Amino acid sequence: MQQISQLFQPNQRIYVAGSSNEPTGLLKALAQANLPDNLQFLQFPLPGLNQTDFTQFNVSATATTFFMSSALARGDASRVHYLPMQMRATFDYLGQNIDVYLLQVAYDADGKLRVGPNVDFHESVLAQNPIVIAQLNPSIVAPAGSPLMNPSLIDAMFQSEEAPPPLATATIDDAAQEIGRLVAALVRDGDCLQTGIGAIPAAILNQLTDKNDLGMHGGLIDDGGMHLIGNGNLTGARKAIDKHKHITGMALGSADLMTWLAQRQDVVFRGANHTHEVSVIRQLEGFVSVNSAVQVDVFGQVNAEMAGGRQLSGTGGSVDFMRAAKASKGGRSIVAMNATARGGSVSRIVPKVEMVTALRTDVDTVVTEYGVAQIKDLPNRARAEALIAIAAPQFRDELRGSLQS
Repeated sequence: MQQISQLFQPNQRIYVAGSSNEPTGLLKALAQANLPDNLQFLQFPLPGLNQTDFTQFNVSATATTFFMSSALARGDASRVHYLPMQMRATFDYLGQNIDVYLLQVAYDADGKLRVGPNVDFHESVLAQNPIVIAQLNPSIVAPAGSPLMNPSLIDAMFQSEEAPPPLATATIDDAAQEIGRLVAALVRDGDCLQTGIGAIPAAILNQLTDKNDLGMHGGLIDDGGMHLIGNGNLTGARKAIDKHKHITGMALGSADLMTWLAQRQDVVFRGANHTHEVSVIRQLEGFVSVNSAVQVDVFGQVNAEMAGGRQLSGTGGSVDFMRAAKASKGGRSIVAMNATARGGSVSRIVPKVEMVTALRTDVDTVVTEYGVAQIKDLPNRARAEALIAIAAPQFRDELRGSLQS
């Protein structure tokens, strides 16, 4: 570790791979090392998975984050800087002024070194020829469809079998099951899908087993996607580009998923300049983007990141996908969420959102367990009534009253 520590110099900007490719063992070792002053760490963490507080490395270390994790939320607020930025723009932002790159690598089934299983910004960062410090994880087999890593580009290798902890399996309750049923009914044979993580996306994927020739193009693949591919529902046969390929930026799921990915060359890992790029996605007819929200207001504006004045997550890639769905022939932008929060005491359909993540023009359809609001092409009053109709019944009168004030 002392040899690795010598690669760091004061005032460097250090990009740390996040999500399922965070070099967890390397970061724990660096936390105990004597690092120089004024290091700026940058990461796109995934809440619930990445829990490194870079401000603990020393008294001058800072963190710039594009997504708020609970660890950073507990950190020194004066040294944690939240930067709101969509994923496609983040790819370009990270394409400059990065001095050091920390990531995880592994060998594939043929003994070739690969990145994985998250490559969202890998290409952008690596193109700058930074100092590369890689955690080699001999306990995993790299996905067959992740990018190769040229060993000559690695300045130092740190071996560790510690991988980021698995994301907790979402519990699909009755509300999520119903939302999943309603969204699945909106999906047509041949559509190309993008979904997120959590109980509702899992419920949606579980209920698509009667569909044919679906495509995948999005930010992640999980166990639900694996099962649909195995079941023959997800084939990519009708995609105008990447035909018969399942495009993803990361993999999140069980050990079975990672074992399966090690043998699947048709699951292709690509950067955010491909997965989140409108000019790419608009070539895919019937692109269906399904995203979650913290709140949707009666105008159709979406808050996907903040509650009670606290930054819960980030802008992420949802708006990239929403606008791409709008550009796709036959595409649809869907927001799927529970109607209430805090045990039913708070409505998630509100008079006005706390923070606008997505514009009212970015959304075609909103789904809760109480129904489907098709708000595309509706004027203001009609869209408000459609959204109130899918709010929890105990809040509808109050929401109608807000229209009068």
